[in-house]
Amino acid sequence: MNKNYVLALMAAATTFAACSKKDDNNTPPPSSGSSDTVMVRDKIKSNQTWSKNKVYVLRGYVYVDNATLTIEAGTKIISNRDSAGVLVVYKGAQIQANGTADNPIVFTSGHAEKKPGDLGGIVLVGKATGNGNHAKLEGNVDAAYSAFGGTQDDDNSGTLQYVRIEYAGKAVAANDEINGLSLYCVGNKTTLHHIQIVNGLDDAFEFFGGSVNAKYLIAYNCADDDFDMDDAYHGMIQFAVSVKQPSFTDKKSDGDVSNNFEVDNTNPKNLPITTTPTTFPVLSNFTAVGPNNATGTSADYGYGMRWRRGTKFILGNAIIMGAQKAALRIDDNVTLGFYADGTSGLKTSLLHGSSDLFATADGSAAVVLDAAGLQNLVTGRDATKTFLAANAGDIKLKDPFNNKTPDLTPQTGSPALSGAKFEGKLAEAFFDKVAYLGAVDPANDWTKAKWVAWDRIVVTQ
Repeated sequence: MNKNYVLALMAAATTFAACSKKDDNNTPPPSSGSSDTVMVRDKIKSNQTWSKNKVYVLRGYVYVDNATLTIEAGTKIISNRDSAGVLVVYKGAQIQANGTADNPIVFTSGHAEKKPGDLGGIVLVGKATGNGNHAKLEGNVDAAYSAFGGTQDDDNSGTLQYVRIEYAGKAVAANDEINGLSLYCVGNKTTLHHIQIVNGLDDAFEFFGGSVNAKYLIAYNCADDDFDMDDAYHGMIQFAVSVKQPSFTDKKSDGDVSNNFEVDNTNPKNLPITTTPTTFPVLSNFTAVGPNNATGTSADYGYGMRWRRGTKFILGNAIIMGAQKAALRIDDNVTLGFYADGTSGLKTSLLHGSSDLFATADGSAAVVLDAAGLQNLVTGRDATKTFLAANAGDIKLKDPFNNKTPDLTPQTGSPALSGAKFEGKLAEAFFDKVAYLGAVDPANDWTKAKWVAWDRIVVTQ
């Protein structure tokens, strides 16, 4: 048997090894001659099912076009860095990826020593409402599949549940990338829950407009923003985790930084930030952990939350801690105005930064809210508690800054054990009315389930 062929099969079968700078070769993908390995290229135009008994190799861009792709629980889909695979489920198509807690569906690198960027990523494209901020899909997709959005907020792109996406991220050009999971105007009949993005080279989750809702999301050691929203995204999310590796960020330009949250309405280079409809996510029970100024922290880390460019938001019952710069930054008078008038709010949460807690910036002569004014609204009207730089331990999570195996469970005596409120937009039936703050139930830590992968440190030297 050909030696390269044997090595390739070994790479396909290897289970999730740690990243290493040593794997600089382009290991070829498994041969299509193997009955247990299926090469996937180009377009899927008829319904098909991927079996857990085979390994599927994404080669370049693969488009699901007016068909349903069903993926069995326990199926492994791999990609090699010589042709990083991107799965695009286009408008009118569906994916039915129904993993289970014990048998997740895993998209990952096909290399024995894996690197962020070995996989391109997963892209769902729907017909829900956006605001036109992006004229087409990012990432150099085929022009025939580049348009997105419409007026159908109840559009259905299928299901992703108990799915892990590892080592994704495809940078085509500056500010033109494929993320771990990209959601373009995806509708609210789509089902998203129990999804983890691991070691992504760009954003973990990016929502480009749309109304899709989600629960139980984890972004772990991704290089750019973990929850990026724009283009009038107006869905709801509950129980979500963001954990940052201190030394790992992507290459930056134009003063960009990596954040736990980065949320815009529009880019002013594309459209005025007052363009409607407006980005307006409603979010609850997030736990976001930044680098906390650990030894070796990248200079490109930014904020726990950066809300800007005309966005509105509600975030309640959350824990934001370890932000490298300000824990909460609001960038412009339009976005600040929404906070000042009560449209937006960081409600009933716990907020900690390793240096500053609050920052505002506009560039005009008169800022609607300065940092002190913002702090007064957050801690007063919105009942969020703040913790100074040296007092992250007062939040009393078990081991949040252990990047290898973080434990985000509240300890005895933690202020996160109670006090959650579900009022206003947070009273929607979508939200489970729990008592605790943050993503993790103190009596049942879902982040320790079999489908979740920790201990994936990216080698950055």
